Amino acid sequence: MTLALGILDMASVVAFVALALGQLLSMVRLVLGPTPGDRILALDTMVINALGLIIVLGIHLGVQIYFEVALLVAMLGFVSTVALARFLLRGDIIE
Repeated sequence: MTLALGILDMASVVAFVALALGQLLSMVRLVLGPTPGDRILALDTMVINALGLIIVLGIHLGVQIYFEVALLVAMLGFVSTVALARFLLRGDIIE
């Protein structure tokens, strides 16, 4: 049983590092993005990486509340991406 827990701990550390690296690279794209579309895509990717970090943290700690937090972050990320894209296309969010 301890071997399985050791493998799970090692896998969660690898997942943390991979997601954190993806988050940093998305932040670089957010700052250096040549077009506003690239910046919106980088923000959306950062939301997805944040979801992954929250879920891996929940699995690592064994706490179920992190999955509900991930649902809230996913909903806010979707709404913000749609709002930003609509603002770029039309110039306003609410008609």
